[in-house]
Order: sequence, then structure tokens, then C-alpha cells
Amino acid sequence: MPANETELIGVYFVDCDHVPAASKGWKRDDSHPVLQQAEEQLQEYFAGKRTTFSLPLRLTGTGFQERVWREIALIPYGKTISYSDLARKAGAPRAIRAAGTSTGRNPIGLIIPCHRVVGKNGGIGGYAGGLERKRYLLELENSTPAIKGSGSQYHAVKLNRVGRGVGIQPEERHGR
Repeated sequence: MPANETELIGVYFVDCDHVPAASKGWKRDDSHPVLQQAEEQLQEYFAGKRTTFSLPLRLTGTGFQERVWREIALIPYGKTISYSDLARKAGAPRAIRAAGTSTGRNPIGLIIPCHRVVGKNGGIGGYAGGLERKRYLLELENSTPAIKGSGSQYHAVKLNRVGRGVGIQPEERHGR
């Protein structure tokens, strides 16, 4: 997780798509107050004790991307919306693919819950962190009845120290 002096600017999975090239210059800072707060809230989320996040965020993208990310942030815990509904809510009902691309470029995954955006036909859609993680997160939030093929191979998430904070890496199920 990278942060500037006062705001969280990213949450990335260990091996996800779209990690900024600047990540090579990130420095680890275990005492950074924003990163400590984010780590604590993420641990509470994964423990089932938190359904919303309260963190200072800095989102940087195009005007359309920022509208999409704001709409994603409004999706309640345990609920999903379709990419077409997201495009409509972002003010561009015909820009479904652009809404999907913007969803995939979300720099603050989990906190801005892009895993809650699914296909209109009930399919899971895509996810920059990988479809297995998306299935896991939807299962965690009990959103899976509407999701086709939700058999996740992950059952737990561990927080690994990387960069300026923590990286999130699902643990594989044992005995499979």
C-alpha cells in the first residue's frame, strides 16, 4: 500500500495487474499512520468486523475514472451492481467497456470495492487482482448467490509486508 504524507493512494494485490511503475521507488514505513490505520481496517474487514472503511484517500485518474470510482465507493457491503449500471450511474450509459476498464484501473482496490461490480448476466466479470480473489471477496461479503461459478480455491487472506505497507495475498486451501 502506498501513501503520501496524509492519504492512502493505493491498495494492490501482490501479483495484480496495473501496479504503477513508481512502485519500484516505494519505501517501507511501518510507522506511517495512514498505512497503520489501513492495515488495521483491512484486518477487521477480513475478520468480518468491518463493512466500511474510513481512511483519507487520494484518487488520481481521468474525470471519467474518478466518477466511476466514486460510484463504486457507494456500492454497499454485500451488494453488487453490473458494469452497465455502473456506466449509467457514472453518467455515461453507453460507456460500459470504459466503465469496466476504469474499474480495473482502480488504484485503491478493496477500499474502493471494485470486486462488487459484476456482469449484467450474473457472470463474475473481471478483476485486476484475479478472479479467484474476486470470488473470495464476494463470498466473504455473502454476495455469491447471484454469481455463477463461485467455487473459490481461496479460504483466507494473509497480509504480507511489502513496499510501504502490506500486500494482500490469498492463502490456498489445504487438502485440495
